[in-house]
Amino acid sequence: MDVVWPELSYPQWRDTAATLQLWTQIVGKFRVSLTPWLNHGWHVPLYVSARGLTTSPMPTGREIVEIEFDFLAHRLLVRTSRGDEGILALEPRSVADFYEELLDLMRGIGVHAAINEMPNEVPYPIRFSEDLLHASYDADAAYRFWRVLVQADRIFKLFRSSFLGKASPSHFFWGSFDLAVTRFSGRKAPPHPGGVPGLPDTVTREAYSHEVSSAGFWPGNDTFPQAAFYSYAYPEPPGFRDAHVAPGAAFDATLGEFILPYDTLRKADDPDALLLDFLSTTYAAAADAAGWDRASLECGMGMPKRVRAV
Repeated sequence: MDVVWPELSYPQWRDTAATLQLWTQIVGKFRVSLTPWLNHGWHVPLYVSARGLTTSPMPTGREIVEIEFDFLAHRLLVRTSRGDEGILALEPRSVADFYEELLDLMRGIGVHAAINEMPNEVPYPIRFSEDLLHASYDADAAYRFWRVLVQADRIFKLFRSSFLGKASPSHFFWGSFDLAVTRFSGRKAPPHPGGVPGLPDTVTREAYSHEVSSAGFWPGNDTFPQAAFYSYAYPEPPGFRDAHVAPGAAFDATLGEFILPYDTLRKADDPDALLLDFLSTTYAAAADAAGWDRASLECGMGMPKRVRAV
């Protein structure tokens, strides 16, 4: 199980996590600069790939460019549809150094994009070009983090297959540094109050313009120093937090969401089944409490090579 669901102790890789989050923000901001706005900020995230995290193809003029973190060979790859390629080593280096080298690499292959240098959703942000503080990279920890994302992404995509309504991809938000999948009721939500640190209120309100049940995985932070799976509803309907959900999970009133500690999951007899149960029961709690039309929105779990019955 260490191979499938590896240990991921936040205190042990805290410095690497902080540096890697900022590196992913630099790459993600290229997506923001090059890609047309998509509903709920879906043009922003990265995606789990067979080697790490990727932007997916982004338009640049009449061509496309893709940037991928490779956590097997520990390098950043940049490729274009013209055949241009560039490599930046993932190794202990400052955010400022990573930023300048990536900008030089992008310019060298003819990709010019202005990005906002200020990080998002992190405490005490430092401009990328001036950040000499964050400079850690533990290759083994980065690899284990990616391996957790691989497993979570696999289950998130299975869970997503049982919903007929509007649902997000399984995607990695570099601002909050988490992998998430979201279901929508189809109804508009009241305007979000905003106030998310390091995130413009206009972005938050657009992201939460409609009712959601959202779940995901994040590796922890200084405020909550443990990896965990989470699930929340916006707006939170009455009775949601009192629902009975998967064993080992509980509602955290401070965070405003259900939490399933990662260590609880990886020690379970069947971690896959427990995660799927967590996703399903917390969604059901949100949908039932908010009165979603579940009969119209749901279907059976998808299976390879089997057409969905209608």
